[in-house]
Amino acid sequence: MHDTTPRTAEGKVLWHFSMSLDGYVAGPGHRMDWMPEATNRPGLVEEYVRTTGAILGGRDGWDLFPDPGAVYGGAWSGPIFVLTHHPEDAEPADGVRFLDCDVAEAVDIARRAAAGKNVEVLSPTVGRQLLARGLLDEIDLHVLPVLLGDGVRLYDDPGGSPVPLELVNGDPVEEFNVRYRAVARTGV
Repeated sequence: MHDTTPRTAEGKVLWHFSMSLDGYVAGPGHRMDWMPEATNRPGLVEEYVRTTGAILGGRDGWDLFPDPGAVYGGAWSGPIFVLTHHPEDAEPADGVRFLDCDVAEAVDIARRAAAGKNVEVLSPTVGRQLLARGLLDEIDLHVLPVLLGDGVRLYDDPGGSPVPLELVNGDPVEEFNVRYRAVARTGV
């Protein structure tokens, strides 16, 4: 199942991640070595570069990957906002603004900076907060055929209530089915 509808710059707030089939957006220790170098959909990266006006992330991700020039392999440049309770001890970087404010204010700041383009939320923690407050327009996931078993979950809300979702890129069905076969691992 491929989303063949091109992304447009509509001023949306998108919670955007590649994710393992079991719901992880990073491996243990925020490892990202499980992700492929390229996408299977030609033009996808260029589409996101063209439609993204600002990035909103969290401090954990920034501390592990503090390179504003690495977004989309260096193809994107623009304002990056990092939500943190301790901006005073953050390592400064060109084009990065550290925010110590309410998540709603942070998304407003990012929207203004995006100037009509989309704001991409690249943080599980910030995304969960925005979802809880009704401040996300879409969840944009690229589900990869890998099981990590541990790491950083996209959505983790122990004791919380289910969050119903509607499929945007197709019929808003209740479920879709995928079938995978385990690939023999070498060197195990």
